[in-house]
Amino acid sequence: MIVVAGEALIDLVPDPADGAASLPALLPRRGGGPYNTAVALGRLGAPTAFCSRVSTDGFGEALLAGLRSAGVDVSLVRRGPEPTTLAVAAIGSDGSAGYGFYAQGTADRLFTAPARLPDTTAALCLGTCSLVLEPGASAYEELLRREAERGVLTLLDPNVRAGIIPDAAAYRARFRSWLPRVTLLKLSQEDADWLGGGPEDFLAEGPSAVVLTRGAEGMSVYTRDGGRHTVPAVRTEVVDTIGAGDTVNAALLHALWSAGALSREALAGLGALKWRATLAFAARAAAATCSRAGAEPPFAAELAD
Repeated sequence: MIVVAGEALIDLVPDPADGAASLPALLPRRGGGPYNTAVALGRLGAPTAFCSRVSTDGFGEALLAGLRSAGVDVSLVRRGPEPTTLAVAAIGSDGSAGYGFYAQGTADRLFTAPARLPDTTAALCLGTCSLVLEPGASAYEELLRREAERGVLTLLDPNVRAGIIPDAAAYRARFRSWLPRVTLLKLSQEDADWLGGGPEDFLAEGPSAVVLTRGAEGMSVYTRDGGRHTVPAVRTEVVDTIGAGDTVNAALLHALWSAGALSREALAGLGALKWRATLAFAARAAAATCSRAGAEPPFAAELAD
């Protein structure tokens, strides 16, 4: 089983039908980096559980319904009466998305780590706001450290949202402290630039592999044996990029699960051909997400050869 831990929130996305309106209507969409990753994994068919704290309000009910409809196990989800976090999206002319967050006093910030994950857990995926916003961030960090120490493959996607990071230097130092316990680091070029390092720098601090996404320029993986394998992006008409990086996380984990490679040892043994196939699958999945509004990752049938 793959466990995805982190926030579930509601994206408020401008209605494209409002066109040039100075104040377009905002449409609610299920979101949050970890949430999107869990839904994408479920749609691809990998056994997946979501670990979080979700509001009992109407948005929270909709978020749980989205997980269940994707076949995601929600037994690790705890509930609380606090409101759901809101993220207001601004879509650029190239489809890129920026966000403003309303997260004070919301349910997911009060996450506490479960006493244990299922014995069948082979991989744990974390990232985005959940590793920034306290007090929940410390609980997610505890979960990362604990599961890494017992041999679970860990994927970290920092998915940097600079606007909610109160102390950039402190966060950068904290990020570096996680790397010895990270098996697979996935980040965008923008993340790497903000964090102040390159894939080789991060690779030297612990991960078995680092996947770097470059939008329309494709993505590369850097491995501890000095390998670098690159695939081009898949051409598509971009509606927006919401959820594209989260879909990459899911596609990477799904491909590794399908190949029986959800362990540090197996990851280290992947050769160039398998890495390129894994990246190519992730690129196709991300392109499908970019071709439609909001975080709507593809189903397995849509990616079948």
